[in-house]
Amino acid sequence: MGTGKRGLLAAAVTVVCAVTVLGAPGVAFASPRPTPEPAPSASSAAPALPSTATTKDLEAVRTQLEALYHDAAVATDAYNAAEEAAQKQSAEIVELAKKIVAGRQKLDELKDRAGAAARAQYRTGGLPDEAQLMLSDDPSEFLDGAGRVRQGQRATKGLIGQLTQVQQDLEQYSKDASVQWQKLEAGRKAKAAAQKKIEKQISAAEKLESRLEKKEKERLEQLEAQIAQKAQTAWLDTGILKEIDSAASAQGKAAVQFATAQMGKPYVWGAEGPDSFDCSGLTSEAWKSAGRPIPRTSQEQWKQLPHVAVQDMRPGDLIIYFSDASHVAMYVGDGAIIHAPRPGRTVTLAGAGTMPILGVVRPDA
Repeated sequence: MGTGKRGLLAAAVTVVCAVTVLGAPGVAFASPRPTPEPAPSASSAAPALPSTATTKDLEAVRTQLEALYHDAAVATDAYNAAEEAAQKQSAEIVELAKKIVAGRQKLDELKDRAGAAARAQYRTGGLPDEAQLMLSDDPSEFLDGAGRVRQGQRATKGLIGQLTQVQQDLEQYSKDASVQWQKLEAGRKAKAAAQKKIEKQISAAEKLESRLEKKEKERLEQLEAQIAQKAQTAWLDTGILKEIDSAASAQGKAAVQFATAQMGKPYVWGAEGPDSFDCSGLTSEAWKSAGRPIPRTSQEQWKQLPHVAVQDMRPGDLIIYFSDASHVAMYVGDGAIIHAPRPGRTVTLAGAGTMPILGVVRPDA
């Protein structure tokens, strides 16, 4: 990225931090090194707002909202994981079903061949070779026939072996399919439970926000923006940008271009586009568009993708936030990220330091 563009982007991030809400799901200071931070908890009851809310009251509301949306994000990751697993299990069941159909066809074919062999043996009367030799008018003809009989016996033995193997394969396919069905059912229950929790947490957050007057909402947004700006400034003041100077890879550039094109689209939990996204839906689709499929959830992105130091990150890398890896954003350079924050927000540009950084992963390492 050129000096001019870098300056414009840095200025844009400063302005956005100053006048919009950047924190989602949280806005605590993020260190330049991967430092896990305790995730917020929504276990406490929602604070009661007096008729005229003070800054302290609004801070309590902000903390509660942050916790509610964080728990919704964790549940969203569980929902997405169950959905991804269900797709894989369904595909496996389809493949097993195809194998079972093919196996049954093969078994029918082998049974037909076995029946034909049995009928041929019946036609010879089932007499031993010595008896057939004594009854034969032409011993040489019998010997030729005996050779063919021995070949037939070997073929019959092989046929029985094939029958046995196909039957064993069918039994195993059936067992595998049963296991996949059980996993699918367990995943369905996990997905339903996650959906219930998501909806509960979001509903509680919306109910809490609905209790605010218009002016209080504006003050809350200003408070969130101030905290976000403070966190971003503290992160930049460490001098981290002097260390972060790596250029994006070709695939990284393509991923950034995709993410940038989604700005302004709403956050919807479980969404992977094209009209809406959740946080990991945005990053996974961005890298998919760049020709590099990655895991669907932020937690699996953190577990499976190669880790890089914060000071070594480059545009296109993914920053994982919170100690439970419940949020992910794409680094785009100059201390900025693009992410899908939370319900009620849109895909936006934000400061990379507005949330506690767990670490950085690189899809195309």
